[in-house]
Amino acid sequence: MAPTVAFITGANRGLGFAIAQKFAAKPNYVVVAAVRDPAHDSAQKLPQLPTGEGSRIIVVKYDASVEQSAFNAVQQATEQGVDHFDYVLANAGIAKVYPLAKDAKRADILEHFQVNVLSVLSLYQATRDLLQKSILSPPAFSIMGSGTGSLGNQPNIPNAVYGASKSSLLWYGVRINKEDEWLNTFIIDPGWVQTDMGNATAAAWGYGTAPTTVEESTSGIVDVITKATKEQHGGRVVLYNGEVQGW
Repeated sequence: MAPTVAFITGANRGLGFAIAQKFAAKPNYVVVAAVRDPAHDSAQKLPQLPTGEGSRIIVVKYDASVEQSAFNAVQQATEQGVDHFDYVLANAGIAKVYPLAKDAKRADILEHFQVNVLSVLSLYQATRDLLQKSILSPPAFSIMGSGTGSLGNQPNIPNAVYGASKSSLLWYGVRINKEDEWLNTFIIDPGWVQTDMGNATAAAWGYGTAPTTVEESTSGIVDVITKATKEQHGGRVVLYNGEVQGW
């Protein structure tokens, strides 16, 4: 029986690492863990994760700021025996500055759009052929979003760079889901999670720590990715607990 293949970017830290760990623990899975530096200590931990029966982890090099990198990462996976993708999670991203709109710098906006938005489009283009060969119907292309990208329920925090980039992902999620009827494409809202980045922003804004644990968020995310339907979730924002959110 062919294994289920999950391709995850940004898999060596934070949410990406925990999600890769949970997929790898399932039986008969291949987890393609895409990381910027496979030689980094954090990436070296990935092949050592416990795996389910018949499962394995492949580490490939992926730099979200480079357009060709997604195509190269897919090529590296195929060279290690991967012939299809069932789940692709566009998780890698940056969040470097949190200005008010009046203070946002164009260079910062462009950098965040390059990494957080354009990389997702390139990843979709690079993985699309192998998603079409999925053993599932439909396979899933999921995009890690953020509540800061909401339009109707935008949190009242200074976030005119990162939030704006996450908002643009909503458009692509809807567009890709409409263009490819065979593919279930949706945006995942992981909640405000107690990762290094989540806690740092919470502290900076006077909230102490983020409210959602990594375990709570990532367990929910894996459930959403593996159980979502195109009819209910395609082209929508889905909270880590499975609830469909407004824009």
